[in-house]
Order: sequence, then C-alpha cells, then structure tokens
Amino acid sequence: MDVRKFLFGNETRQLAYKSLDATVLRGKAIAENLANISTPGYQRKEVNFEEQLQNALKAKLKAVNDQDPHMPAGKGIDLSKIQPFVFEPKDATLPGEINNVDVDMEGAKLAENQIYYQFLTKFVGFDKMNSAISGRGG
Repeated sequence: MDVRKFLFGNETRQLAYKSLDATVLRGKAIAENLANISTPGYQRKEVNFEEQLQNALKAKLKAVNDQDPHMPAGKGIDLSKIQPFVFEPKDATLPGEINNVDVDMEGAKLAENQIYYQFLTKFVGFDKMNSAISGRGG
C-alpha cells in the first residue's frame, strides 16, 4: 500500500475537511452554550460527528471481514452520508444551577476542540504543501 495515497488520498482529504466542518460547528455550539450559561432553562448543545464516523468505519470493517481476504477492502466510506449536526443531549446528570451548562466542562471541550482544529489545519496544510512540492494540483 502506498503510504502517501493512504495519508493524502481523496477519501482522507475529504474526511479531514468534514472533520474541520465538525470542529467549526462544535466551536459555535460551545460558544452558544457559554453565552447562555445564565439563561434559565437553556439546554446545552453538542455536535454529533465522531459517532457517525465510527459507525461508518465499523460497517466498512464488517464488509471487509465478510469478503475473501484476497479481495480489495471494500469501496471505502460513503462520506456524503456523514454530516456533523447539532443536538441537545438529554442527560439529566449534567451539572448546572439554572440549566445544564457547566462552564468547566465547556472550557475543557473548547480546549479539546481547538487542539483538534489546529491538528486538522496543519494536516490539510501539509497535504497542500506536499502537492505543491511534488508538482501535483491540490
């Protein structure tokens, strides 16, 4: 297997861009949660993306296991079906005095999201730099 194709192939690049979309959406949800920390009855928002991706990967692995080991491993993941979306979790155990927003938890999620965003932007930037150096369009 060509490592360059695996790391920077079309499917990986699409996944990186979708992941960037998810981090931007998650950042907006966290900002909305923090902005409404004093709003009575406000329900915090989260973004679903990684769970969808895990399910798609599990389905791909299952398809690979069902096939002859000498066959190519599936057709890849249908990334068009994986879309980040905002939802309100129904977890009554989340702390909060007037709503279910916890400033410490939101701060931790914000820091995690920023690290993930920075990684993805560097990864995508490295791919573009690699394309420019090798003379490929990207």
